Amino acid sequence: MARDAGLEELVWEDLSGLTGLTTKVMFGGLAWMLDGHLLCGARDVGLMVRLGKGNDTWALDEQDIEPLSMSEKSMPGWVRAGLDTCADDDLRKRLLDAAVAFVRTLPPKL
Repeated sequence: MARDAGLEELVWEDLSGLTGLTTKVMFGGLAWMLDGHLLCGARDVGLMVRLGKGNDTWALDEQDIEPLSMSEKSMPGWVRAGLDTCADDDLRKRLLDAAVAFVRTLPPKL
């Protein structure tokens, strides 16, 4: 797996203006943290996005989005969006906005 500079740039643009946003290289790609909480990650295969348990139903109805699993372990509340979804500016932005809304509900990291 490799990083996707073009996708990373799109995500940066979509998340521009957010305070408390940092990045970290992880999962074979680049991950975005919001106030210390993992928000999303980009790799050459697409995005992993944190929507929160029970908040992902609408996203899973999309053709190019599936539940996230890592090392065969299910990750409830996380979805993997393929490259077709990532290329759709409106859908990608909707996913990221939903992730930001969810992560903002989490308690502050100490």
